[in-house]
Amino acid sequence: MSRIAGIINNSLRNFRQANPLRPSLQALKLNQDWKGYTEELGQVVFGWCGWRTPNLFNGRGIIIALDGCFYNRQALGSAVDDASLMGELYLDLGLEKALQLINGDFAIMLYDSRIDTLWLARDRFGLKPLYYVIKSEYFAFASQPRGLFPLPNISKDTNHQFVATFAASHYRYFDNDIESSPYKEIIQLPAAHFLRFSQGEITKSKYWELSDSNGLEDSDEKVLAEQYRELLLDAVSLRISFSCNPTFTLSGGMDSSSILAAAVYTSKRKFQAFSTTYTDKTYDESDEIKPMQDSHLTQWHPILVDNPDVFYLIQKMIEIHDEPVATATWLSHFLLCKEVASKKFDSLFGGLGGDELNAGEYEHFFFYFADLRLSGNENQLEKEVNKWINYHDHPIFRKSFALVEKSLRDLVDLNEPGKCYLDRARLERYSSVLNPDFFSLQDLKPKMDHYSKSYLRNRTSQDLFRETIPCCLRSEDRHTTAHNLDNFLPFFDYRLVEFMFQVPGHLKIQDGVTKVLLREVMKGLLPEQTRTRVRKTGWNAPAHIWFSGTGKEKLLDLVHSQAFKERGIYNTKAVIRLIEDHDRIISSQSMEENHMMFLWQLVNLELWLRSNDF
Repeated sequence: MSRIAGIINNSLRNFRQANPLRPSLQALKLNQDWKGYTEELGQVVFGWCGWRTPNLFNGRGIIIALDGCFYNRQALGSAVDDASLMGELYLDLGLEKALQLINGDFAIMLYDSRIDTLWLARDRFGLKPLYYVIKSEYFAFASQPRGLFPLPNISKDTNHQFVATFAASHYRYFDNDIESSPYKEIIQLPAAHFLRFSQGEITKSKYWELSDSNGLEDSDEKVLAEQYRELLLDAVSLRISFSCNPTFTLSGGMDSSSILAAAVYTSKRKFQAFSTTYTDKTYDESDEIKPMQDSHLTQWHPILVDNPDVFYLIQKMIEIHDEPVATATWLSHFLLCKEVASKKFDSLFGGLGGDELNAGEYEHFFFYFADLRLSGNENQLEKEVNKWINYHDHPIFRKSFALVEKSLRDLVDLNEPGKCYLDRARLERYSSVLNPDFFSLQDLKPKMDHYSKSYLRNRTSQDLFRETIPCCLRSEDRHTTAHNLDNFLPFFDYRLVEFMFQVPGHLKIQDGVTKVLLREVMKGLLPEQTRTRVRKTGWNAPAHIWFSGTGKEKLLDLVHSQAFKERGIYNTKAVIRLIEDHDRIISSQSMEENHMMFLWQLVNLELWLRSNDF
């Protein structure tokens, strides 16, 4: 897509005359073929850079810069581009009502000179990023922190809590504060929010949120499946119509397969698809992908990711992320995007969001069980737990009735319908490796949203806005943009999300199987082997082997370095013990949980801090 930046100069006239956005736009250009454009109005300068036609508007006393796409453009007006359409809607309806009408992925900057007011806005789920910084001399904003760093008096000092959380906690807690960034001075505009800046004052408002409606609770499953199917096909078809030369990510699971199948059905043609594959079979899904090849693909591109230069690739990813990368999955995605771009595709479709809409994560079972317990339906609960054990027991992560009862005590408040607790054990698993003088994870108090009386709805909403999804969207945005790819994620069509968050839990999880309604929807669209597969691998990467053997030696070199020790973040001896323990688990093939996620975070954090000269 593109990147945008802007600035309101409060006092420094000479600063404005020097075209303050030129270095910002240069920093935001991720490719040599990108072009930059600016628009000025009074004391405000907006900039856009990218590889397509600039999405800028200047007229009738307002200027607009926009990153992203409105999928329902034709239904909203006759403007030739999204920035012009945004101008029409704003002038007719005002900002909030305009935003509520738009179905799209976007970040918007709008300045109205008639009332000397700046507006910033972001799409409902945060597919397009937007950050800002407040100074006495100016107010500035950009798609990435890198667009703010060239401005005067901007510090790269890190957010202390972010560093500690990334160092020793779980990736689910990196984004719990929806306004913070990895940098102390830089603020993130939350998804589904708009900001108003006028007369030196900032106000923020939410223009959209999920409602706790049970309107579909008693609806017929086949009727709901037909409604879901219609919405899904339309979401995919809309995005296909906006795409240029599209291709697809494809795993062995339901989500990416469903998006591809919907595209094939609505377009009446097959497509090409890309998958990451591994010699290590822990996360390889080559066999599961095979049923889709003949029926839906003109060509399949398997990308073997075996033993990459992990440290080098992490450094390259950090360069485009402006921050450490949450999980090892995104190294595979980075390599996939590079390969997609090399094959001259322009658009990439994926199935991200399917787990959150359809209760597809393993831990979602516990919150469905809590809903059953709250309803008093103990017979159904017993049946579901038995099926869950039967289908999902694991030699390391064992399933049992005792685990269910423990989880219901630890993860939910059965005296307050819908209230989910923080998983303190997960948050603090590696707290012993954190230097207590640097930070205590016990001081972290992540927010748990509680908008519904359903535990499952609250848990999946938490994932959507504060846990699993934000870091994934950020990675997809950074990687696709850096490779000149438009990124399309149809499960984030807000109509689909609103619909699925009203669907009752028993149509998401039933008889130990997840994504029940989606499976019904995809009858006749997916191969039966794909549609009925129960086992979930998930898109992951074999980082467990990357940090053993020779990878272990590189880790130890990093940890023994003077710079690492002087930071004072970690208890170095405790870190070394974990590295040795991980190597023991992998080399002996011991049936116990390894430390690959912690080690991935450690390497990312250290290389990011070094890149900022800390």
